[in-house]
Amino acid sequence: MTDTPHIMVVDARSHEDIADELARGAIGELTRAGATHVRYGVPGCLEIPAAVVYAIRSMDFFTARKRFDGYVALGCVIRGETTRYETICAESARGLQDVTLRYALAVGNGILTVENREQAWVRANVGSKNMGGVAARACLDMIDLKRKFRLYPR
Repeated sequence: MTDTPHIMVVDARSHEDIADELARGAIGELTRAGATHVRYGVPGCLEIPAAVVYAIRSMDFFTARKRFDGYVALGCVIRGETTRYETICAESARGLQDVTLRYALAVGNGILTVENREQAWVRANVGSKNMGGVAARACLDMIDLKRKFRLYPR
């Protein structure tokens, strides 16, 4: 088995321009690290944990696809006029944490939770905070930690 990590990048398409910038940062970090990746889009942040579970469970039925060693979750939730913001923020984070702990996954959470688009752009922009790159680095660091505990490669 190779030491090159294979990563699933899943991004919420609800704010496509922000998701694309987050993905640009994440893919840049993965490329610099020599990791391979496959990118998938989902409608919104609430769907990200389900997409990760689909990828894991699909290995029960279709083993020809290369197994993912880590997962990078990308998206943006911008506060609106209703309480839906709190629900989406809390449940997407809880869903990712649940699946991370259940399956002992290496996950980088790059879901932005912000007050407005300006905050989102500062955090997503590759030339600024580059939170997509930060999430990818977190995923790679967790893969390294799994390696230290002999949980990787499996």
